[in-house]
Amino acid sequence: MINEVKNGILYFDGCDTVELAQKYGTPLYVFSETDIVNRFNELKKCFIERYENTRVAYAAKAFCTIAMCKLAAREGMCIDVVSGGELYTAIQAKFPPEKIEFNGNNKQADELAMAIDYGIGRIIIDGLQELSLIESICKEKGKKVQVLYRITPGVKSDSHDYIVTGKKDSKFGIPLDEHVIFPAVEAAIQSEYVDFLGFHFHVGSQLFDNTSHLQALEIVLFLINSVKERFHYDVTELNIGGGFGVTYTSEERKPFEYFLDPMMHRIEEFFSHLGIKRPAVVIEPGRSIVAEAGLSLYTIGSIKDIEGVRKYVSIDGGMTDNIRPALYQAVYAGIVANKADQPKNDKVTICGKCCESGDILIRDIDIAEPASGDIFAIFSTGAYGFSMASNYNKNAIPAVVLVKEGCDELIVKRQSYEHMLQNELVPESLK
Repeated sequence: MINEVKNGILYFDGCDTVELAQKYGTPLYVFSETDIVNRFNELKKCFIERYENTRVAYAAKAFCTIAMCKLAAREGMCIDVVSGGELYTAIQAKFPPEKIEFNGNNKQADELAMAIDYGIGRIIIDGLQELSLIESICKEKGKKVQVLYRITPGVKSDSHDYIVTGKKDSKFGIPLDEHVIFPAVEAAIQSEYVDFLGFHFHVGSQLFDNTSHLQALEIVLFLINSVKERFHYDVTELNIGGGFGVTYTSEERKPFEYFLDPMMHRIEEFFSHLGIKRPAVVIEPGRSIVAEAGLSLYTIGSIKDIEGVRKYVSIDGGMTDNIRPALYQAVYAGIVANKADQPKNDKVTICGKCCESGDILIRDIDIAEPASGDIFAIFSTGAYGFSMASNYNKNAIPAVVLVKEGCDELIVKRQSYEHMLQNELVPESLK
């Protein structure tokens, strides 16, 4: 367990959370290296070591810093990026280029040029116009790049609509209408500037049932067979995405093999029946690697008790460091870190300091009676907290600390007001 209580204080991967708050200030993101490595090791055991010719590409959008890229590289992982900024972060971390995959639905020419210059391993094409853009860049640079097509399998997943990505009505992926997908595949096969490897799909995020994965797999296997019959072309790589659910409050997290074993068994059965070599299989977990490895620490400020209505407990952060509750009603658990062993007999609503009524992080949670100056910890904030942080209301982005077995290291400095304003200019007319 990375969470434990000692002498009434919450400890996280061996570190006193109250001391961390005092040392680095709040709000503060804290990540457990132990938990991240344990997730990678679980995937090595149940996927990479169990099935040959497989890879894990950490989805950097969940949490992307130079230190996280270094950690993923050290553990032998590949990495999936979706923007020039994430790619640049990986480059600054000296991440092996052949282990980088570039995803995303509207890649810009300069982003693709950066990827091609760096020699990344894969570009996952998301739309019909992207192939010609890649070809023009490769032609100019005298290079060739390996690509996959992200397809839209048209399956529905049981998750919030904002994080369901595999349905037909989606901004992501290429539709499977015959007059759309097959000309695109033929163009990639015949192109002198790309090496067409195969297909990619991603059905959504925070999933606890494997049905949509298996349905999407059947669709892409049918597509692979059709490509073989039409073009006499064997696909050599299949990326089956991620989206494996995590525990935020009471959800029962499924082991990785719950999703992976049925898919791998079906894939191996399919290619054995075809009598051809099974392609490489890649997965892209992000949230399931870092979500539970992170927590956020805050200092409690004002407390507003509206008799018979609600008790608001304000913290020194909010939607600027965790937009998920406001964005898609994400639910979290938390605790008063310096009163971790006291009875939770006070029902409160944890609210942020932004000028928005929707700046509520946890609604109606039972905690120990809070007081101004207490430290409040929110669990499972490792995914899409820091990644989606903003400067709304000119609030600074918090620092990030990596902890392991009682040791702590700063991996992202707290943003200063000066840093926040560094790109602002005053026009001559206002001087």
